[in-house]
Amino acid sequence: MGVVVRDARRLSPAAQEDLRRRAVAAVKAGHTQAAVATVFGVSPKTVWRWINAFDRQGNRALKAGKRGRRPGEQKALDPRQQARVRRAVLHKNPDQVALPGLVWTRPQVRRLIRDWFGIDLSLVTVGKYLRSWGLSPQKPIRRAYEQNPEAVARWLDVKYPAIEAQARKEKAIILWLDQTGLRSDAAVGATWAPVGQTPVVAKTGRRFGVNVMAAISNKGELYFTCYHGSFTGPMFLAWLDRLVRQLGRKIHLIVDGRPVHRRVTVRDWLAERVDRVEMHFLPGYAPELNPVELLNADVKHHVAQANPATPAELSAAAASHLRRRQNQPETVKALFRKPEVRYAAG
Repeated sequence: MGVVVRDARRLSPAAQEDLRRRAVAAVKAGHTQAAVATVFGVSPKTVWRWINAFDRQGNRALKAGKRGRRPGEQKALDPRQQARVRRAVLHKNPDQVALPGLVWTRPQVRRLIRDWFGIDLSLVTVGKYLRSWGLSPQKPIRRAYEQNPEAVARWLDVKYPAIEAQARKEKAIILWLDQTGLRSDAAVGATWAPVGQTPVVAKTGRRFGVNVMAAISNKGELYFTCYHGSFTGPMFLAWLDRLVRQLGRKIHLIVDGRPVHRRVTVRDWLAERVDRVEMHFLPGYAPELNPVELLNADVKHHVAQANPATPAELSAAAASHLRRRQNQPETVKALFRKPEVRYAAG
């Protein structure tokens, strides 16, 4: 078979073509693929690939071509398989294709590929496929199936502009309010989606938590309280009364439709103070319209970094981060530049 080739990759394209032809000829002459691989300085798998290509396409398969891999060429998944997986990631949740969970992670995509095609890929390879398809891991917007698109459109086009105009006329402040729970075992997830497009779309040991109620304005103002136990009407009114006294000007308060906000006692209290505070309800099942949801996510992320070991540490971490944000009005204002709440930026 001739002289041993030390590294075929260093040869020119023409020399590599000649090497491929001689290697195929050697195998066809009766030499083993392993022996040919040793002599020509390539792997047995490479020799097998040359033989397979020659058997399918003849000498044309051995010709020198432009170096580098064309999109979709010599990959574990062929273009049709890639397109099918990409469609699933873009248009379905994992639970719609018999997989657990609601967000796409690399292990989920790897499992899908294994289930559909019997191909087991590494997580690194799965990540390369996802990026080659123009996808990136992103935090999804959670959107309820029960959401009424017409109510959302009416809020964006009619109701909120009217609130904004009234507040401007009264020199009042608009505050968005929300409550959230922080848990010691909380986790944050992400899903793969097209780059630049926010996707739409749920521990063991002793667990503990603390609740936070916060209100923010598009001017960067932030007011909050941390509490344990259930959210009740008396607690809500006591905090709201302190807020009204502290601000000394009329408040237009935007809230969700949770039962406490709709209690008769709350309505009666507001009716007696209509010149100082008015409450407006967001459309049902539309939390993405409330910028405080973004603050909640920010708090949860930073509190998790603190790894609180006790309820007191959890409360302290939450209060500390919120006080920091109170001193960073530009950061609070930046929340209103997110696409889903940009309507409220003022």
